[in-house]
Amino acid sequence: MDDSRIDLNLLATLEVLLTEQNVTKAATKLHLSQPAVSAQLARLRDLFDDPLLLPTRRGMIPTAKALELAPQLRDALDHVRNALHSHQDFDPGKAELTVSIGCSDYIQAAVVMPFVLALRQTAPGVRVAVRHLVPELIEQQLGNKEVDLVIATPERSAAHLRTYHLFDESYVLVGRHSHPRLKSGMTINEYVELEHVVVSPQGGGFETPVDSALATLGYRRNVVVSAASFLFLPEIVSDSDLVALVPRRLFLRQSEKFTMVDLPWLGEQFNVSLIWHERCHGHAGHRWVRNLIGNLVGENDKRRSVAAQPARSA
Repeated sequence: MDDSRIDLNLLATLEVLLTEQNVTKAATKLHLSQPAVSAQLARLRDLFDDPLLLPTRRGMIPTAKALELAPQLRDALDHVRNALHSHQDFDPGKAELTVSIGCSDYIQAAVVMPFVLALRQTAPGVRVAVRHLVPELIEQQLGNKEVDLVIATPERSAAHLRTYHLFDESYVLVGRHSHPRLKSGMTINEYVELEHVVVSPQGGGFETPVDSALATLGYRRNVVVSAASFLFLPEIVSDSDLVALVPRRLFLRQSEKFTMVDLPWLGEQFNVSLIWHERCHGHAGHRWVRNLIGNLVGENDKRRSVAAQPARSA
């Protein structure tokens, strides 16, 4: 058999013909004309080199070849229908899906952790593989299927990738609870005199974009520790007088354990977005995952906004 001649429409017609055993009834069920179904049956006979259905007084009867094909045909078409259906509808309570997410350790703590906890309640069959993200390789990691979804600041050079803006992030200065030198309204002079911990994902770096911004103003802060991970910060900060400038969301869940100071004069911000490849765009399961992450971030931001508002007297 020449595989290039296979037409799924023909196989679907054969499935109905074998069920109805009547061209007129099959045409009605397929919403086709009787001549169209007869023409498809002729093509099927040629394709399988067998009559498939033989005329009788009351309709048609399948040949031995057709009876042999029937269960295989039904199984094959069911697989195709299920594949198509799974991309159109997604039942989170029943579906099984593995999603690979590329992100930094900060995003793991601030976004992925609450997402995973929500999954256990709404979609227990969805598994999450968290992978280390190399910012300059976002396009490559998505393109070679190493990750399905990235949560990071999008690069302008990868404009062809799909993106969805999650939030704008700012920085906050963090130190141990009751740190003697942390207070609201800190000046730049007071800030740079503190002993700082910075995070250098590549390892060993003692300067960040914040240091470059300070240098343009003529300041240099006292950086004494360079960490490879944001997850290193809470413990070292809580057990010393060291301070760290961190993305605000990183410490919000444990803010009562630390002193957190806003620095209005520091304009450093960055945006965080969902980033994905076109290959995942139309998949219903991946779309549901992206929507859940977006909704969780929105709900958390709304709760924080309400909590930050001053109480009103009745």
